[in-house]
Formats: sequence, C-alpha cells, structure tokens
Amino acid sequence: MAQHWQEMLPIDRYTVAASGLLHDYDRKVLTLLYQPLIGSECFSLYMTLWAELEENRLWSSSNSHHSLMNFMGMGLKDIYEARLKLEGIGLLKVYVNKDEETRSFIYELLPPLTPEQFFLDGMLNIYLYKKLGKNQFMRLKRFFSDQKVQPARGYKEVTKAFQDVFQSGHPGSFDDEVVQLMNETDEEGYIGRREQEGIQIGNEDFNFELLQAGLNESLVPKKALTVKVKESISNLAFLYGIDPIQMKNIVISAVNEDNEINIDELRKSARDWYQFQNQDMLPSLIDRVQPASHQSQKKQPETQEEELIRYLEITSPRQLLKDISGGAEPSKGDLQIIEDVMFQQKLLPGVINVLIQYVMLKTDMKLTKGYVEKIAGHWARKKIKTPQAAIELAKKEHRQYLDWAEGKKTAGPTGNKRKPIRTEMLPDWFDENSSKASKKEQAQQPNSEKEQYEREMKKRELKEKLKKLRSQEVTD
Repeated sequence: MAQHWQEMLPIDRYTVAASGLLHDYDRKVLTLLYQPLIGSECFSLYMTLWAELEENRLWSSSNSHHSLMNFMGMGLKDIYEARLKLEGIGLLKVYVNKDEETRSFIYELLPPLTPEQFFLDGMLNIYLYKKLGKNQFMRLKRFFSDQKVQPARGYKEVTKAFQDVFQSGHPGSFDDEVVQLMNETDEEGYIGRREQEGIQIGNEDFNFELLQAGLNESLVPKKALTVKVKESISNLAFLYGIDPIQMKNIVISAVNEDNEINIDELRKSARDWYQFQNQDMLPSLIDRVQPASHQSQKKQPETQEEELIRYLEITSPRQLLKDISGGAEPSKGDLQIIEDVMFQQKLLPGVINVLIQYVMLKTDMKLTKGYVEKIAGHWARKKIKTPQAAIELAKKEHRQYLDWAEGKKTAGPTGNKRKPIRTEMLPDWFDENSSKASKKEQAQQPNSEKEQYEREMKKRELKEKLKKLRSQEVTD
C-alpha cells in the first residue's frame, strides 16, 4: 500500500459532502458508541469535516489539506490514518479527481447507525462490549433506550384515517403545464436523510462452496441460504474467525422447524462457539485469522515448516503476541501498532504474524512502530498474501531490513550483546542455515523407521548444543 504522501499532499483540495442531513442526535451516537472504537483523533476528524457544512446544506466550500492540518493541529499522516478508519467503519466515502499536477477530493460524510441498528449490528456491538466491558456497555444501552409508547390501561385509540378527514375534489383535468411539471426529472436531489446500512464483509472472503458441500440437503436446504443469511455468515466468519468447516455445525444449529435459518440464532451460536473456544472472551478489532481463501489446504502438516505455517494461519495477531509473552496479555501500545498496520497496509493476519515474529527477533522483543510500518509497507507493495510468501521475502531481504533497523538495536558502549529470542516462542525460519537444512532433509527422506529415529535423535542433539551456545553468549 502506498504511503500517505503518495495518496494526498497538503496542497490537495477537498470538499465535504453529506449523503443526508446530519442531526444533533448523531453527535451523541458518534461520541458514545463510535468514539471508543475509532479513537479521539478519528472522531475529531469527522466532527471537523461536519463543521465545514453549513446548516441544512449538503455541500461545503473547497478547502486545502494544509488548512485542515492547521485547524486540527495534526500532521498529514495522522489525518490520513484517521480518514482510513472512518472509511473502514462506514462513516466516510472518498472520491478523488487526479489531474496532471493536482488532486482534489470529495469527502462524503455518512450518518452513523441508529442506536437500534448499532446494538443489533452483530459486529460493532460485539467490539464495543469487548472495548468497554459489561457495565459500561449496559449503561450505554440504557442511555439509548426508553419505554415504548404504549397507551395506559383503559385507553382506546380513536385516531382518524386520512380518508375520514379529507376528500379529493375533481374540478377538472390538469392543464398541460401542471402535467409537464409533474413529469420533470430533477437533476438535483432533495435534502433529507436516508437510512444508513450496517458494515458488510464481502462474501468473496468466505468459501460458501465448501460450506454447502458439508451441509446435508435434508437438514439445510439450499434455499435456506438466502442473501441476508449469507451476509450474516460472512460477517460472523470475519468477526469470530470461523472457517467453513466450523461454520457448518453453527448453521445447522440455527435451522428452525420451517427449514429456515434464524439469523438471531445463527449469531448466538457463533458467539457461543467463540466464547467456548476462548474462555468466555469476545473478539477485539484485531482478533482476525488468515482467510480460508489464503490458507494452505493440507489437512495435516507433515513437516515443521508446514506446522509453523498452519500455526500462523489459524492464530490471530493478538493471540500470537500473547503466546510470545508466555500467556501475558499484550500491551495496548503493541495492539495499536498492529491494528494501525492492518488498517493502513491491508495485510492479512497470517502475514502480520510473520511480521510480528521477524521484528521482535530483530529489535530485542520490542515492536518498534517505525520499523514495523516500513517492512509492512514493503510487503503491501509486493502484494504478500500468505505467511509462506512473507517468510521467503523476509529471508531474501534480510540484509536490507537489517540496514533499516540500524540505530534501533546497536550494541551499547560496553558492547553488551542482545539477549537471544526464546526458541520455544519463535520458529527456525529466521536462521538461513536451518532453512537450507530443512530443504536438504526433504530431499533425503529416511527409508526406514530406524533411520528416521536416528535422524530425529541427531536433530535433538544439535538443538541442545545450540541452546547451550546461546546461553553461553548471554552470560559472556
């Protein structure tokens, strides 16, 4: 993915538009429901763009990004990153017109979901619950709720219908001018408000063919997989990291007596499945795993390298950070770095996992933001989609990445060496020699169980020697 300065410059101009009138009540929804998910800078950008619209109008006057930077006291990079988050969460559409020398943008502000849509969304409400916890979440739910309007006991509705109050007169036919006026197509749109749609994950990221192949027609008819059901399955698969094989049982459990799939039951079953797998936890915004379309298809890994690839594919970046630190929850700072990279560079979770391991190895178990972003940008431009491709590129560009890291991990005045990474937490692929050795092993497969056993024992001896050498390096 291109850097922010390749996407826009301070001299580039923009105009703010609105798809419909934004109401004062929207401010409360944005402040209390969206801000915890997108952050204060992102929220501030939306409110600043909103302020540029005149009251009851849908278009603002033109302005430069340099002026926007001065208004907000933010750098162009921060504004660009905040813009991406607004786009991703469904609050902003961006249009660009490129001339030979200049670019101009239209920033179309989209209204937030209504509180009812938000709390029934099935994605955003889960992320908000995870972010705020049960008490704050329920407080907000009560804040945006009230008793339904119901007449008190003993009251009877006596409201008159339209036809009971009015009648239509027919004094004569319409003249030609009136008929022409009624038939005119107006190029301008009416100022109003259309209902905002919730976030929808593209169906192409989920393998519906594999799901349908595992479903028995007598249990789940094909007609039960309606467009709305498929949209819900795509969202749930993204939200909880569910593959088609795991989704099969979840879908079956949501089929009702009419052979239809109840979407509320589908959501509940998916949530129960995730919480059972994750000790009653709910997902955060970066709890994603590698999409099935970019996973290796082997059911049972045969080599250590294949086991590593499988681990990187089925593990979310947050869980990987937790594994590396021996079970401790990752810091908010580390999670923010990873979340920013996922938003900006659009790298898949398996690729992010390789990036985390590589950077931590080279920077003494620390996630250095600048270093992470530089390598992530390179991988995005190379269109890296799988952990295997990321590993191969990391090996190939190893020397270049070391040059980029210079000054971040150099030895101090006393010449103390960096502590080695714990071998049980990181794979062998960082070592070029071990990579060559594994290829040689694959070319010379043992012909008998005895040879296989002897080779395994030799490998263990070599690993023990390697551990001793590393421990000596630390104590020296």
